[in-house]
Amino acid sequence: MHTITETTEHDLTDLLARAGRGDQVAWSALTRRYAPLLWSRVRRYRLQEADGVDVVQTTWMRLAEHLDRIHTPEHLAGWLATVVSHECQRTLRLTARALPVDDAAVAVVESSAGPEERAVTSEMVAALRTAVAGLPTHRRELIEALFDDGRPAYAQVARDLGVPIGSLGPTRARTLAELARVLRRQGF
Repeated sequence: MHTITETTEHDLTDLLARAGRGDQVAWSALTRRYAPLLWSRVRRYRLQEADGVDVVQTTWMRLAEHLDRIHTPEHLAGWLATVVSHECQRTLRLTARALPVDDAAVAVVESSAGPEERAVTSEMVAALRTAVAGLPTHRRELIEALFDDGRPAYAQVARDLGVPIGSLGPTRARTLAELARVLRRQGF
């Protein structure tokens, strides 16, 4: 077992090398040292807790994927801060674009809003359902599959729909943009 001292560049280089070889003690030392930095960045973006956990885990995964490319260990903190910030921004973009129809319906039922707000929201949910129903079959099936309560993996959705997995994201983005345009034309 290695004694971990994290005070010098040499020690950090050794720590990264050991982590790259799968040394769990080294990984633990890295996470202990840099987790506060990652979480401080996540808090700045005010993500929901589950999204924050995903972002931090994704950041550690990115480090594992790129360990062999970290040539200047003294820049690791900056690299991690940049990656976690990019992941936070990506998460915000994805969650801002994706409001599942059923979640909107639940929000209406659970809302403590007044009758006027509930009526407007109910109209919006109905308009969204109508807009989804008016999509071409393959796009409607894609939206229904991606926003299903079970939320199947992209690979499964691609198999079920008989399309390449790489086409799901762009098709989803175009379809959501189309739905947004339809709803804006209707005054939402």
